[in-house]
Amino acid sequence: LLSELIKVHGATSLAHKTPAYDGNRSLYTAGELPFKSMDFVVKLGRQEIEYKVIVRYVARANLYHLQQFLNGRQRDSPHDTIQALDVVMRESPSLNYVTVSRSFFSKQFGDQDIGDGLECWRGYYQSLWPTQMGLSLNIDTCSTSFYKSIPVVQFVADCLRVTNPTQAFSDRDRLKLTVVQYFVQRYKCQLRYTAWPCLQSGNDSKPIYLLMEVCQIIEGQKYTRKLSDTQVASILTATCKRPQERENSIIQMVGHNNYSADRLAQVFGITVANQMTNVQARVLPPPTLKYHGSGREKTVAPSIGQWNMINKKMANGGTVNSWTCLSFSRMPRHFVDGICNDLVQMCNSIGMVFNPKPVIEVQSASPNNIEAALRDVHTRAPNLQLLIVILPDVTGHYGKIKKLCETELDIVSQCINPKPRKNKQYFENVALKINVKVGGRNTVLERAIIPNGIPFVSDVPTIIFGADVTHPVAGEDSSASIAAVVASMDWPQVTIYKALVSAQEHRKEIIQNLFWNGTDPEKGTPVNGGMIRELLSSFYKRTGRKPERIIFYRDGVSEGQFSDVLLHEMDAIRKACASMQQGYLPPVTFVIVQKRHHTRLFPEVHGRRDLTDRSGNILPGTVVDTSICHPSEFDFYLCSHAGIQGTSRPTHYHVLYDENHFSADALQMLTNSLCYTYARCTRSVSVVPPAYYAHLAAFRARHYD
Repeated sequence: LLSELIKVHGATSLAHKTPAYDGNRSLYTAGELPFKSMDFVVKLGRQEIEYKVIVRYVARANLYHLQQFLNGRQRDSPHDTIQALDVVMRESPSLNYVTVSRSFFSKQFGDQDIGDGLECWRGYYQSLWPTQMGLSLNIDTCSTSFYKSIPVVQFVADCLRVTNPTQAFSDRDRLKLTVVQYFVQRYKCQLRYTAWPCLQSGNDSKPIYLLMEVCQIIEGQKYTRKLSDTQVASILTATCKRPQERENSIIQMVGHNNYSADRLAQVFGITVANQMTNVQARVLPPPTLKYHGSGREKTVAPSIGQWNMINKKMANGGTVNSWTCLSFSRMPRHFVDGICNDLVQMCNSIGMVFNPKPVIEVQSASPNNIEAALRDVHTRAPNLQLLIVILPDVTGHYGKIKKLCETELDIVSQCINPKPRKNKQYFENVALKINVKVGGRNTVLERAIIPNGIPFVSDVPTIIFGADVTHPVAGEDSSASIAAVVASMDWPQVTIYKALVSAQEHRKEIIQNLFWNGTDPEKGTPVNGGMIRELLSSFYKRTGRKPERIIFYRDGVSEGQFSDVLLHEMDAIRKACASMQQGYLPPVTFVIVQKRHHTRLFPEVHGRRDLTDRSGNILPGTVVDTSICHPSEFDFYLCSHAGIQGTSRPTHYHVLYDENHFSADALQMLTNSLCYTYARCTRSVSVVPPAYYAHLAAFRARHYD
């Protein structure tokens, strides 16, 4: 429609000013049009259907304010101006490729069959961002799933695993003879699949039935439902690229797009460099970790983001006196006994006190009787400290087991996957999980137990929060979103966390249940509650002191939601504190944690051992806080983990509010050090643990739905 409008009226009414269109309601031109408002009639198609288009002047983008913002002289971001320029840069690719949000896809970039009538298309992400360098174009390779452009008959056969397309479905079409005769008479077309049902278009009140046999799926339709595990694995295999490969792919994509020759960009005076930006980075040193004094090695300095438990004992080993095992797998009984013995031995060898004998006999049960078996164990051993569960051979039962154990039976459980080989490393990782679940502590930052060892943490009682909200997958329109908040319960070690979860309004990002107040229905007295208040109270009960400093890591928030989330959630934190004691208002630092972004950091020279880890990625501890960061606000990119496969993604930390007056170095060092305290493995992780734990808690609660 817009193309026809420009074709017919571009040289006259539009005065040769080619507009950029955002695909919705906005047009942008490089200069004023010769009118304030004008109605156009555009005819499309062979039938020349008439459409009325109204073009009306709305506003002028202020480039002076943009320049002031980029120079750090203005705090308010000129979103409208940046959006206008972003639309200009997206105009040409949107005409040539399939657009999905901020990404563009085409089969010419590569595609791969992932089964069930779907295929993975490669493409690229593109977005204009304000940075300390000025406006920057963020480009990255990406992939997503599309329906294959195939006959509907073939698609249904692929999805339903129909090997003989001529076989009939169970429901017969009573109009079969009439439809068959009609197609022969009207189109001289002899239908082959006469027993198949029809496709229904239109709506239930006025349905239109289409024959599968004569329908073709149009190319470029994105698949929006949840992919199977096999399909996800296929996409990861197809798209996983080492850093040098990914960098080359991005450079090739930029060259292919040839931004310098983009006519519309030239009209708007936009030029794009063909090379990636070079940025200054620092590599933060890893923290020293302390283990129990009874081990041969009492401390460890991680090497390239990892270490092991050899010659070490857990900092505080937990005790398990009462346990048993319940197997839902088909593995023989002696295999189950062997797993239990190896796990108990591992737990004891690295510092736990673990009774080698189960409190009741190890049992096996059918996956069809999960609930009955769990309830039977709970009845026979009501004071069970730990239940080891060997999962069924068929996947899909984990959620049910966890829901029963955690929401009804109050059983601490540890699930074991029956399929992988059970080597020493496997049992070590499971032992680390068990120790934390029963109240132990695997390791601690050495500086945490030194007076004033960790700036902004060791000097006064400090609580560190992590918060996240997970939303239902696409297509689930009624399921609740799940909010999770975790908080450190020990000080100054900051390694033990408590988690709370709460269901809330569908796709609501702001956490609703951080604080609430009401009235006791029986006593008529004021009552306060909410996740923040409960966690503050738990910290007070455990340490005997109220937190004098709060650090709040908030995951899962996009730029457009920053102000709303900060306003609502900071208000809830304030009210929760004030409800504990009049005048109690500890200083708060509110940090947004972003993992889902498209900024990638590559070593200047690939293959140099002093610049990369074994996977070819930048070294763990690499931090960037200049050039590509916000023009005036406090943010940084931190790659705290060692890459395993593919290209590492740094985490973006954006400080929205800071009453503690952190220096950049202090917050970066604290965040990086915390990434070495994740309880489940002997590796540094990519996201600061409180935010990581909140994500896991919210994801786990999805099983409770």
